[in-house]
Amino acid sequence: MTTPEPKTPTVNRRQLGAELRRLRTLKNLTIEDVAAHLGTSSTRMSRMETGKGRVVPKPQEIEALCELYGVQDERQVQMLIGMLSDSRQPGWWDQYREVLPSGLEVYFGLETDALAERAWETVLVHGLLQTPDYAREIIRASPSTPAADIDDMVAVRTKRQELLTRSSGRSPLEFWAILDEAAIRRPVGGAEVMRAQLLHLIEAQAWPNVTLQIVPASKGAHPGLGGAFSMLEFEAEPPVVYIDSPAGNLYLEKKADVRKFTSTFDLLRAMALDPEETVAFLRDAAKET
Repeated sequence: MTTPEPKTPTVNRRQLGAELRRLRTLKNLTIEDVAAHLGTSSTRMSRMETGKGRVVPKPQEIEALCELYGVQDERQVQMLIGMLSDSRQPGWWDQYREVLPSGLEVYFGLETDALAERAWETVLVHGLLQTPDYAREIIRASPSTPAADIDDMVAVRTKRQELLTRSSGRSPLEFWAILDEAAIRRPVGGAEVMRAQLLHLIEAQAWPNVTLQIVPASKGAHPGLGGAFSMLEFEAEPPVVYIDSPAGNLYLEKKADVRKFTSTFDLLRAMALDPEETVAFLRDAAKET
């Protein structure tokens, strides 16, 4: 019998929100109706139901919602309150909250919950595959990062990478990354740092849960020129597409949006070098660095 993998705070928030949304829909109530009943804002109610960020209802709000939705089974009420309690447990990233850019804790929570991640990167090596020295140079280059926070930000990235090698409680994250050649040609940190980064990519490719491909510059124009993205897949929740940009973090969950990015990833995967060719390409690049 398979032991179910433990749930993290983010997945508990999402499941609690989904259940509250289901109960509201059954009563044909709008978010505005419920917000008015609780004396709160519709924005806060929406965030409760999506499970995004740290907005969670209070126990008395759960009880008020159950009354509004006609939930009379005390076991169901206690189940919801139990999910609320679980959703308030801190995630591993909480200790770094003071140095995290706004909204990034949501992504870390989703990524920690995910069973699989598929990512396309255009100009940088993906954060899950960065060496500490490479990550330090990337973080240092950001004008918005105080020098005093750099070490903690590198520690965050290193801690996040444990998703690929975790062995207690949950299976390692299944990770498929496609990089544009530009990401491995940019000499971040100089020759020594870049060579070590390329060798690390070769090492990671050998891990059973990691697949790495490169789209050579010789391919010319391709479907991924619109920018980098990640697709996160879960055991019981719908997939989420994450896009990071200077304007903020974007999370897409509508089926049409997810299909669009899935199609783009599949096209990139088809035109990229296969994993064995990618390793040879990286070895050549390391020699040339």
